[in-house]
Amino acid sequence: MVHETASPRGKAPAPALDGGAAAAQAWIARIDPPLPGAAHGPLAGLRFAAKDNIDVAGVPTTAACPAFGRTPAAHAHVVQRLLDAGASLVGKTNLDQFACGLNGTRSPYGAVPNSFDARYVSGGSSSGSAYAVAAGEVDFALGTDTAGSGRVPAGLNNIVGLKPSRGLISARGVVPAAQSVDCVSIFAPTVGLAVRVLQAAMGFDAEDPYARRLALATQPLPARFRFGVPRAPRFFGDALSAAAFERSLMQMQALGGTPVAIDYAPLAEAAALLYDSALVAERYAAVRSFFDGNEEAVIEPVRGILAAGRRYSAADFVDARTKLQALGQRAAAMWEDIDLLLVPTAPAHYTMEAMRAAPVALNRNLGEYTNFVNLLDYAALAVPAGLREDGLPFGITLIGPCGSDLQLAELGQRFHHATGLTQGATGRPLPAPELLPLAPPEPLVKIAVVGAHLSGMPLNGQLVERGATLLAQTATAPQYRLYALPGTVPPKPGLVRVAPAQGAAIAVEVWQMPLAHYGSFVSLIPAPLGIGTLALADGSSVQGFLCEALALEGAEDITHLGGWRRYIESRQASLGVSS
Repeated sequence: MVHETASPRGKAPAPALDGGAAAAQAWIARIDPPLPGAAHGPLAGLRFAAKDNIDVAGVPTTAACPAFGRTPAAHAHVVQRLLDAGASLVGKTNLDQFACGLNGTRSPYGAVPNSFDARYVSGGSSSGSAYAVAAGEVDFALGTDTAGSGRVPAGLNNIVGLKPSRGLISARGVVPAAQSVDCVSIFAPTVGLAVRVLQAAMGFDAEDPYARRLALATQPLPARFRFGVPRAPRFFGDALSAAAFERSLMQMQALGGTPVAIDYAPLAEAAALLYDSALVAERYAAVRSFFDGNEEAVIEPVRGILAAGRRYSAADFVDARTKLQALGQRAAAMWEDIDLLLVPTAPAHYTMEAMRAAPVALNRNLGEYTNFVNLLDYAALAVPAGLREDGLPFGITLIGPCGSDLQLAELGQRFHHATGLTQGATGRPLPAPELLPLAPPEPLVKIAVVGAHLSGMPLNGQLVERGATLLAQTATAPQYRLYALPGTVPPKPGLVRVAPAQGAAIAVEVWQMPLAHYGSFVSLIPAPLGIGTLALADGSSVQGFLCEALALEGAEDITHLGGWRRYIESRQASLGVSS
């Protein structure tokens, strides 16, 4: 039996309610008893909700517009796959009408509040799905994402929002918003569960004109990775979110990342095309047959957005697509310098009152870091990052090229679990991380270098060309002496271990390289040098360069300088050569 849990309240968005009434506004229809899934499957025992622009057989699909409502005879492709995987469906959730909005207030069924504080917006358009997951009413939920609807509500409610690569999950049976860039998205309390749902939901569907056969990257990102950050991120006056983002950058660095400032201009320009160009015509086209005869049944500002699509010509649309393609080419250059992009999921929190006072401007602000992603064919994962000083959630989004979904998930899971946060608004601790469907990490080996292989030195290229990355600049334990070996080209030192009372700490760099390339690197090392075990200042040990003691005859003892780089600098100074 289907129960309508929220009734439309005229043509204007209704104010949010407190307590149980607020939770009720997250739902448009409940299915009682739940629609059962298969008895066995990877999702058996889990309960889920579907956004009410996704078809469920026998249950009206309204897209939060009662006059549009229709009752489908078949499930959407994704709903059927999840039922087949064992999950049971408990109902359909509220949304910004026709999935047109990022704030959760644009529905005649009521504004969905933030799960942490009902005075604030939940984010949209998948507002009800995010609320249901954050409040623990379901295990996971389906949303849709055209311009951020599967990410903004996740960020504002302390949950995970997985926005898959376009075409990975079929959109057959989903009311389109802008069909060429629409995605079905997944909300879950953890990355691990979101990936399990993704595995069950994805699959090529020949009846979806935008479905694609995609091979997902299964190799985790490097242990030392580079993440792009907008050079001058905007938070629209929200100092608490700005501070939370700075903390997030430090958290990501602690996981092995190096921030790289990127030119955000082409991404911002692409985002602007979504509503400020002929691309908006695709939103009008999605519901044209209904909208042209029922315009008054659509609430503002959704009505105005859809109507704006009428004024463009086919030539205008072609021009906008060409401009988008050019911006995509400009933006692609950033992937040469970074492994992923990291942005705030939403730049600010807004109260219901503020959103009603400036519904277009503040909604636009919420899409500052989301609108470009599907337009440029990227994958994205929104993960919780922390609680602001006022107790409201803050989240970040990891963005990568098409097909990087699992790579983002592996890093996102590590980041999320390192935060110490609880699940959504439930207060329940995070479960143990899940094993994700990735290839085993490539075996790596650490090696300490002391001379010509140091950063900027003549032989450093032998490390770099083998994929090695610098882990640390440190020193040996005080048990070594360093010598400048005569007649070596390029000049090289010899490191020899001695009794502790006779040695000193010598500067070294510790690098990490794929084990597959280690043999070829070692084969380049000439006698009297070789590889042995070095003791480091912190008490650990690592493979590194050592020298045969017999080779020290005629060598200059340079131990007092503390390292090879100081020796080279002293030689250059004595010769009057600037470094």
